[in-house]
Amino acid sequence: MELGSADAFGRMGTLGVEEEFYIVDADGRPTSGIDELVYGEEPPEPLSGRIDHELFKFTIETQTPLIESPKEVESAITSVREALVEHAADHDFRIAAAGLHPAAKWRELDHATKPRYQAQLDRIQYPQHRNTTAGLHVHVGVDDADKAVWISNELRWYLAPLLSLSANSPFWNGFDTGLASARAKIFENLPNTGMPTAFEDFEAFQRFERRMVELGSIDDRGELWYDVRPHTGHGTVEVRTPDAQTDPERVAAFVEYVHALVLDLADRYDDGEEGTDIRRELLDENKWRATRYGRDASFIARDSESVVSLDSFVETESERLGVDGLRMLFDAESGTDIQRRIHDESDLDALCEHLTLD
Repeated sequence: MELGSADAFGRMGTLGVEEEFYIVDADGRPTSGIDELVYGEEPPEPLSGRIDHELFKFTIETQTPLIESPKEVESAITSVREALVEHAADHDFRIAAAGLHPAAKWRELDHATKPRYQAQLDRIQYPQHRNTTAGLHVHVGVDDADKAVWISNELRWYLAPLLSLSANSPFWNGFDTGLASARAKIFENLPNTGMPTAFEDFEAFQRFERRMVELGSIDDRGELWYDVRPHTGHGTVEVRTPDAQTDPERVAAFVEYVHALVLDLADRYDDGEEGTDIRRELLDENKWRATRYGRDASFIARDSESVVSLDSFVETESERLGVDGLRMLFDAESGTDIQRRIHDESDLDALCEHLTLD
């Protein structure tokens, strides 16, 4: 049984970014392409060893090389995306990016045959069969295992505003769901997803991780798909909440903020700050508000006694942490609104083309 170790947590502030994309045809419609792109010839740098498929044959994941500084994030993301687009074009495919592909109809799409995914399909059934989601995952290195667990606990409150700002998936299975992030709700139908509970320390988290494998709930620790988790293999805190983004500048903005927030929380842990005591049900409520309303959401505050608007959150956090990306994300038209506008003004063909990367 593969389990991580406290020894993995050795460096503070390093970064890694995982992005999930869709493989599409010349018209921007979902198509099976993982055999060629993942199992065919070696992809160009920097994708070598950093590309894999997901559940469906039209979904693919990339990972950046280790990033030492937030200043390197946008160039790293752009390099990976350009390499993926080039690799896909060499095999007559294109690449699209969104939290859900609006033209993807899960009953008509092929699942991957990799044993890991077949086992998940057999165990989870319907919720996994329809899981056409794509997310953005941000890893930040942490130099102590107990610190990583404490940071993960504290990050939970911040996840709903992040989801609001990232919402980029109003359409699923060919129709408008009325949600800002339908991906969040589709993915949350799987077990071991959504908002985790707080863990007392690393030992408690590792005990839970081990128990889930030993008792047959999951096949490996990678199937704990919570919105945030200490990654016991990479030695990072991994934020898994945002929708996949069409625009790489938006990805960089999320990474900038998550990095600054993790470093801030690390300092607060080192200073002996007490953790926030907030009911998980209230955190779930905040996530629902983000899922439903996106930019128009407001959130139950960390004191559980008041409400915070997304605008107020952006202003406070931008000033407190000295970051610029949050304001850019808030001021720009949301991915969800862009998708609905293009669909209403033109049609599904135009929307599919918009989501396709150049």
